[in-house]
Amino acid sequence: MRSLNEKCAVVGIFDHPEASKLAYFSLHALQHRGQEAAGISTGDGEKLYTIKDRGLVTQVFDTQKLNTLKGHMAIGHTRYSTAGDDSILDAQPVFARYDLGEMSIVHNGNLTNAKEVRDALIKKGAIFQTFMDTENLIHLIAKSDQHHLTDRIIDAVKKIEGAYSLVFLSRSKMFAMRDPHGFRPLSLGRVGDGYVVASETCAFDLIGAEYIRDVEPGELLIFEKGKAPQSIKVFEATPKHCIFEYVYFARPDSNVYKQNVYEMRKAMGKELAKEQPSIGADMIVPVPDGGVPAAIGYAQQSGIPFEMAIMRNHYIGRTFIEPTQEMRDLKVKMKLSPIEHLIKGKSLVVIDDSIVRGTTSRQIVRMLKAAGAREVHMRISSPPTTDPCFYGVDTPDKEKLIAANMSIEEICAFIEADSLGYLSNEALLRSVNGKEENYCTACFTGKYII
Repeated sequence: MRSLNEKCAVVGIFDHPEASKLAYFSLHALQHRGQEAAGISTGDGEKLYTIKDRGLVTQVFDTQKLNTLKGHMAIGHTRYSTAGDDSILDAQPVFARYDLGEMSIVHNGNLTNAKEVRDALIKKGAIFQTFMDTENLIHLIAKSDQHHLTDRIIDAVKKIEGAYSLVFLSRSKMFAMRDPHGFRPLSLGRVGDGYVVASETCAFDLIGAEYIRDVEPGELLIFEKGKAPQSIKVFEATPKHCIFEYVYFARPDSNVYKQNVYEMRKAMGKELAKEQPSIGADMIVPVPDGGVPAAIGYAQQSGIPFEMAIMRNHYIGRTFIEPTQEMRDLKVKMKLSPIEHLIKGKSLVVIDDSIVRGTTSRQIVRMLKAAGAREVHMRISSPPTTDPCFYGVDTPDKEKLIAANMSIEEICAFIEADSLGYLSNEALLRSVNGKEENYCTACFTGKYII
């Protein structure tokens, strides 16, 4: 339970007669990566068609709207704002007309030099309609002195820095590009006689696509009708994958960075049980849904029984009531309910994936003790979150991150738990079969790549 949100999801469908519908279902599978806005652009070889709006995928689109999105290729996006404003203007895809025709772009990530690029473009006469860093790319491409779109895209990405998984749509081609560090995931698959790219492979499962491989860091893929995708190595790959994809963002049934997310989270739970055991506890209880795989791993390693003693209500939706602390506490009660007859008189090990501000964890501890728990021992399947992310995650400022301002003992007292234990950074890396040089762990270590 936290206040961290992934920025968005991207998808691209190429050379399929039902491109808009496949994009819709793919975005539905990726809804967890962004719930503020959704959009799809399609192309039929002559013209691009775009629909986007605030809301969930199922709220933005219906059959009638999808039927107006003509063509054999489509790109789509779900959004949670990090760079930009919470408005329809900042929903994606970003569409523009320019000297080579029409173009739409979708982007997952955050450009760390966005302000510098934007200021330079404005000085040269560019007029921006949104606050999104993605709009920089439209202007960079439009102002490039290269004659072909492929060359203009390469020219543009060489001027930006940060995290980006990008999908571009022209009137006849689709392009997919990943930053040289591969901060954000992007996979390539086959669907029918065409192709699909998506932020996570769970989108492939829903539309019946076959996974081919990941788009490599620094790689540009070009999709053209009647041809196999062309690959251009724009940058040398220096992988620094976001490790928080494994901790929380990605769906457990996805394969991310070529590994299964569920298995990685279960491994985190096993490592947590080794590092932070709880002697004499009666049961392992996950905070749903994020803590479930790690809690299973913890239970398997420790031999302590696993129980779903906290139930989650999935239907509360977003609340627009003023976010006072009283309302935040009420929202926790609306979302989570303890099963009292399982909990009463028991010593619980409660597994969650992270603690951000600490207020939600405190409410959970209070809720469990009010339900009769004798002891509540919190165990977190990631290291303390001490630093904000600048690569596409909506992290609070450092002064609002509890682990940046309190010791573990002080956090334990604040959340009113009987004990508190985190997974170490070393154990997290072991869990994902990784080396520190291949992952970005800045949110835990403060070691920023860019």
